[in-house]
Amino acid sequence: MLRPYAMIGYIMMLDMLHRRLIFWFGLLGLLLALVGVGRTQAQDPAAHAVLFFSPTCPHCHIVMEQVLPPLQERYGQQLQIIMIDVSQDAGQALYQEAVRAFAISQDRLGVPALVFGNEVLVGSGEIPSRLPGLIVETLAAGGNTWPAIPGLEVWIQNQTSTTTPPEVQSPFKRDPLGNSLAVTMLLVMIGSVVAVLVRAKPPFKPTLAPWRVQAIPILALVGIAVAGYLAFVELSGSAAVCGPVGDCNTVQQSPYARLFGILPIGVLGVVGYVAILSAWALRNQPQPLGAQATKAIPIMAFLGTIFSIYLTYLEPFVIGATCMWCVTSAAIITALLWISLPETAPQVQRGKRRTA
Repeated sequence: MLRPYAMIGYIMMLDMLHRRLIFWFGLLGLLLALVGVGRTQAQDPAAHAVLFFSPTCPHCHIVMEQVLPPLQERYGQQLQIIMIDVSQDAGQALYQEAVRAFAISQDRLGVPALVFGNEVLVGSGEIPSRLPGLIVETLAAGGNTWPAIPGLEVWIQNQTSTTTPPEVQSPFKRDPLGNSLAVTMLLVMIGSVVAVLVRAKPPFKPTLAPWRVQAIPILALVGIAVAGYLAFVELSGSAAVCGPVGDCNTVQQSPYARLFGILPIGVLGVVGYVAILSAWALRNQPQPLGAQATKAIPIMAFLGTIFSIYLTYLEPFVIGATCMWCVTSAAIITALLWISLPETAPQVQRGKRRTA
């Protein structure tokens, strides 16, 4: 049995050991916290870039409103992009400095232009295709600094808010004339669909008028030509030949030019018109194939018109640009709907028999 003074010494030794353990564990915790903060800071590099834009440029709005927001949401403060308006004197001067500093060739002049490190990305096609990969590579390498554009640091210091996006302009106002034509075609298609639903009531006549039968393949061939050209532009990445109204390239370079981001809309149009042409060719085949092919033509034209309503709506109200090739295709499929729609057969009036 321990004597009293031995018990007191044992308790004091335990207390001293306890204090030392608390001290060392506290010191270890502090060191781990400092190391953790250092690691967190090391794991949070930032990617810096400068975007030159113009408020009247539809391609610029595609980049600012459709390409950058998802990337900004994904990376947060790790992605810092300054937007510089080249329509302002100071912004134009900085853009000219960037042209000289990065030796931008004559064929690549214009906005949107994104300067990312030593890379210069131009256009609403190149920026979304290359920027995500550059961000990943840069963050993995520890981040980068602002591009070496003479005068950029001074410009940043003079800005009260360098990260505030410019005022969003209504998509329709970017091309009032072209978008007005798209809205007109949109109203025609919606009215046609409503009229067809009201008018198409059985019983129907078994055959179409001869001029209608002859017009179906002509319209289908024209539709194949229009959709085929759009498919070529979308698959090759070539610039579309646009008229004085609208901006076909802005539409073709938008994310909506591919269904689910995979299938080009032009290819889908070619498939639809070829299907209508094939059904027309099979209409005289023995029953029931001939009858089914004849019925399939207005059904496919109706579905094509519904899909064209969706695509035409996107142009003035989402993309902010109108493609006249697309409007032409919408007019063709709507005409096919009206021409292929079977006419309602007159009902037979039956009278009552008179009794003698």
